[in-house]
Amino acid sequence: MIVTDVVELDKKRSKVFIDGEFAFVLYKGELREYKIKAGSEISQSIYDEIIEVVLSKRAKLRAMNLLQKRDYTEKQLSDKLSEGLYPKELVDEAIEYVKSYKYLDDERFASDYITYHMSMRSRNRIVQDLVQKGISKDILMPLMDEIYEESGLESGEDVELEQIQKLLIKKHYDKDMDYKDKQKIMAFLMRKGYSMDKIRRAMDYD
Repeated sequence: MIVTDVVELDKKRSKVFIDGEFAFVLYKGELREYKIKAGSEISQSIYDEIIEVVLSKRAKLRAMNLLQKRDYTEKQLSDKLSEGLYPKELVDEAIEYVKSYKYLDDERFASDYITYHMSMRSRNRIVQDLVQKGISKDILMPLMDEIYEESGLESGEDVELEQIQKLLIKKHYDKDMDYKDKQKIMAFLMRKGYSMDKIRRAMDYD
């Protein structure tokens, strides 16, 4: 294997290309330690050590450090590690590592998110948010039904009407305002995930 290029990524790190393809990112001290420079040959044993020891450990530590600061879904954490240019196999390995210690748990993330937002956001909006964050609907929908049922909000009907009414107050809604302004408010509420039926009922509420 031939190191075809070493491109500076920032003041501390460089991207290493092997046989014309991007391989990994190393710190400059590591480049010196492994004698990696453009045109040099890299043995299979050195390559394996970099991947399986140096970068594997680094990816796991990075995942742990990220999770110490805030919760992530599996997809979010995977995307974040990929942004650090770790090889996909190391990203997958790091994900499995933190999952094995229960530091990463999509079901827990979804449960916390639903519980926190259910009094402020529509059910549809919560589903949209969590799907965008990478939560599978197979996990999400049964969990949502269970949480809403336990909270006494099985249908979310009354609480969503109250949410819409509060938003209407914030928007200074008045039944006598002109049609164009009403349409803007309705569009705003639909973007929040509320159904047209509930919006109309809230806007007609006395």
